[in-house]
Amino acid sequence: MVMQRVEIELPESVYRQLARIAEETAQPIATLAAQSVISNLPPSVEDTLPELRAELLKLQTLATEDLLRVAQSEVGPADHVRQVELLEKHEDGQLTEPERQELSTLRQSADRLMLRKAYAWSILRWRGQSLPSLQELPIPQ
Repeated sequence: MVMQRVEIELPESVYRQLARIAEETAQPIATLAAQSVISNLPPSVEDTLPELRAELLKLQTLATEDLLRVAQSEVGPADHVRQVELLEKHEDGQLTEPERQELSTLRQSADRLMLRKAYAWSILRWRGQSLPSLQELPIPQ
């Protein structure tokens, strides 16, 4: 891996914390700083589908309030009900080909929403926002 040198200014308290951890663990401060940066970056979009990359990267430009809206968004009630109906028909072996395609479209839409939500939460965390606990998240109806 090729390394690049970057000079950054840190608040004194952050530097002292890094120095204390470096001393206690016998690691260089630079290693700990790099580790902190790497572990806090949002996930890379390089492994996502090309048509999703721009959409996910655009999330990084949103204001915190807009990111929260994305992170808390849910599948619409009508789509949820329809997906449940189609899944029940699928379990009974009664799904027609058009319904199979509709179910596939609904699943892809829900998957895309979940990916956008997860990426929005990762950006919010990166920006220093606290994330809700599992118990604090709304339960889909």
